[in-house]
Amino acid sequence: MFNPEFLATDSEAISGNSLIQYLQDQSPDVLQRVARSASPEIQDIIRHNVQGLLGMLPGEQFEVKIQTNRDNLAGLLASAMMTGYFLRQMEQRMELESSWVGSGSLDADPDADPGELQL
Repeated sequence: MFNPEFLATDSEAISGNSLIQYLQDQSPDVLQRVARSASPEIQDIIRHNVQGLLGMLPGEQFEVKIQTNRDNLAGLLASAMMTGYFLRQMEQRMELESSWVGSGSLDADPDADPGELQL
């Protein structure tokens, strides 16, 4: 889940960032609701991506400690957020294409020219 406490910062490097300011203005309930709206598939992809970036080792065999500065952590958060938005858009596109194919409204080739518009 999203931790709104992460946004509590007075760093000059981040204070000019309009996205962080927008997120700081949101209530924790809104942030939690948006975080929960991601499908389990999207959450798994983002989790795998972040673990790959951090180089996660199995917790049962290793005691893993990661140390970074605030700017690098903010960059990681921004990357995860952009990945989430991208994946959600692709998920919506997949659902839309599936519904069109299922209803017979879309040819077998989704990139095919639909032809001239008839009025």
